[in-house]
Amino acid sequence: MGTRCNTADRRLFLKASLAGGLAAAGAARLTGAASAAGENRDGSASRVAVTSGNDRAAITFEGLKPFEQEIARAIGNRRVVIKPNNVAIDIQLAATHVDCLEGILEFLKSIGKLDGAVIAESAAPGATLEGFANYGYPGVAAKYGVKLLDLDQEPYDVLHVIDEKDFRPHPVRMSRLLLDPNSFVISAARMKTHDLVVATLSLKNIIFGAPIKDPGFGFGKQGKPGAKSDKRIAHGGGIHGINYNLFALAWHLHPHLAVIDGYEGMEGYGPTRGTAVEHRVCVVGTDWLAADRVAVELMGVDFAKIGYLNYCAQAGLGEGDLKKIEIVGEPLARHVKTYKLAPNIDQQLTWMKPAVQS
Repeated sequence: MGTRCNTADRRLFLKASLAGGLAAAGAARLTGAASAAGENRDGSASRVAVTSGNDRAAITFEGLKPFEQEIARAIGNRRVVIKPNNVAIDIQLAATHVDCLEGILEFLKSIGKLDGAVIAESAAPGATLEGFANYGYPGVAAKYGVKLLDLDQEPYDVLHVIDEKDFRPHPVRMSRLLLDPNSFVISAARMKTHDLVVATLSLKNIIFGAPIKDPGFGFGKQGKPGAKSDKRIAHGGGIHGINYNLFALAWHLHPHLAVIDGYEGMEGYGPTRGTAVEHRVCVVGTDWLAADRVAVELMGVDFAKIGYLNYCAQAGLGEGDLKKIEIVGEPLARHVKTYKLAPNIDQQLTWMKPAVQS
């Protein structure tokens, strides 16, 4: 049975967690174990491509083309892992579209990096492979000769997160494939608002797809009795917890390539209950934070409202300053659309206030 932490204990834990997280981050930088995804060793600005058009697969492919030499070098002999967003297995607007995957696969084929590639996911509720079937993934996988993997059936490692209700470390089973340094991880995300962290883009797609669940897990009566999902605890138990966990896990787990499909975005009560935005854009970058930053701008959202991305920017995990990002392709101003935020936005912004009042 859990015990309550008093106020002093919570303050000490928060200080220790932040200090420990930043110390670990510094160590990771020195060893190269968790270097920023889009770090430019030549000192040049992070580049992000913005494309627009009426063919989803085509604008995805076109967004990747400016980076073909950089991506080919970065992949090297690593296994390419394409991670779609299947936060729901039966709501197409909430999930990565098969045409986006086709654009990515065609690009990988064009640079000779398709061999051994996989499309891998742990769907939030329900059976992952059922979601793949619902969204037409088996057809595109067969066309390009790549495998579909259910991460719930694959090996895992254990990382720890906090729950803001007790501020204790909690173990979480995380996909070994996504953590493996021999994996080149592509986040095939969808441009969506979110009811806890304002917006969900390339980083969040990877981090909250990595915690696995037991076979048969589902919400409510649909689930198998006793089946658990580690995604719940990874969400941190509240607004402060989810933003901190996303930041802390980003040191271990982030995309090497961000592909954010805004052909048809989602506004309002994302990530599953929102409504469509006909946006017709795609954002691509090897610096995932820069790509997420550009996507936020295209959505007409104030970047200062998104806690976890601001934490990552402050810690140097990528480029969060729009003025320092080189935009390739379409000018941003031409394609900004103001997405309606979730109705509970005021609650979401409580991350800006101290979790523990002095």
